[in-house]
Amino acid sequence: MPAPLLNLYHRMQRWPAGQWLFSRAVCFKAPYFASIAPRITVLEPGRCEGRIAHRRKVTNHIGTVHAIALCNLAELTAGLMVDASLPKGMRWIPKGMEVKYLAKATGTQHAVAAPEQPIVAAEAGYALPVNVQIRDTAGTEVFEARIAMWISPVKKA
Repeated sequence: MPAPLLNLYHRMQRWPAGQWLFSRAVCFKAPYFASIAPRITVLEPGRCEGRIAHRRKVTNHIGTVHAIALCNLAELTAGLMVDASLPKGMRWIPKGMEVKYLAKATGTQHAVAAPEQPIVAAEAGYALPVNVQIRDTAGTEVFEARIAMWISPVKKA
């Protein structure tokens, strides 16, 4: 049975402006991400893709997409991918992020998040590294991140 988030994503894709509506719903649940106005374009077990437009509100003093806007996009896509992939009875939390800025980020930025290993049910918590690559519209990789997620069983009451 797919995760509730994944069910919501699939239901909303049938509607006009479904990607926009889903992205707005995510930002309603986690308001901080609204600061980058993301658009989630793909969500499936083991993969999430999203993009942000190069707008004034994500621009730095040299006219490129701000580094922290890229970090926010990476954390958002990684978190959604993990949430959509979790087996029942498991939960997640980010524990850290390593990033590399590879080129100036101009124009629309497109992120792809995928786990380094399968996401499985377990009796004890485990580390799950998630890789995120962000490319510009020309296909140049401008940013990469490795996000340390902690996956653990839901505690029984």
